Amino acid sequence: MSAGLRIGTPECVWDARAILGEGPVWDGQALWWTDIKAPALHRYEPAGGGKTSWEAPEPVGSFLIEPDGRLLAAMKSGFARLTLPSDGGAIEVEPVCQPEAATPGNRFNDGKRAPDGSFWAGTMDDAEAIASGAWWRLDPDGTSRCLETGYRVTNGPAFDAARGRAYLTDSARQTVFITDLDGGGSGFSNKRVFAQFGDGDGYPDGMETDADGCLWIAFWDGWRIDRYDPDGVLMARIEMPVARPTSLAFADGDIYVTSASIGLEGQALAGGLFRIELSEA
Repeated sequence: MSAGLRIGTPECVWDARAILGEGPVWDGQALWWTDIKAPALHRYEPAGGGKTSWEAPEPVGSFLIEPDGRLLAAMKSGFARLTLPSDGGAIEVEPVCQPEAATPGNRFNDGKRAPDGSFWAGTMDDAEAIASGAWWRLDPDGTSRCLETGYRVTNGPAFDAARGRAYLTDSARQTVFITDLDGGGSGFSNKRVFAQFGDGDGYPDGMETDADGCLWIAFWDGWRIDRYDPDGVLMARIEMPVARPTSLAFADGDIYVTSASIGLEGQALAGGLFRIELSEA
């Protein structure tokens, strides 16, 4: 994607009324996402408009899609592999590890696959009252390692492998951090502030990088998606029709955006899944 980008108008493709829609993942044919507070998992197929939902046994903050079709999920209780039947029936859960079993008030929130294939996922106090959250790295062999503690609401991460960097958000503090990746993505160092927001800006939530290394951020209570270049310069802004867009994923040149309806029960389209067309200007 170049700087000369034509951005379409957000279109609601699924008025799902998700309580807390999050974690969109594109698998090449369908867009998967989670409703953390329902809890539920959803799958949308753009080609035919197909929609499938599964009731989750506990909140799923984020997930990856594995080669065998199962989901590697960061859940309320910890990491687990999920098998989802095609008919929307009961989900089979295979626990992997529970790195925060001693902190029952926490749950996993946002997460992504790192450049080296590991799964980075953040935890947070489910009541959003204390900074008990941390960033965890799960390796393919099932080993987990704590990368950093002291977060209130973890979101992201987003990775720029070409520049050897990662972005992490503490949404409650309205702060996006940038870090240097160590050892091809095994950890991070030299954390510093990439962008700080304040009154009236909303809260930086889920985010993703594009092929140019630009960072796209969804703003909870901000009604928008912003695109920043690697130096932190605002390049584009997408006005959303809902107050609480939560995260985004790229899919065949377009963007899909999740949103939340919690606290916005009377707002049209809140909690919907949106598609935004992108093209070269």
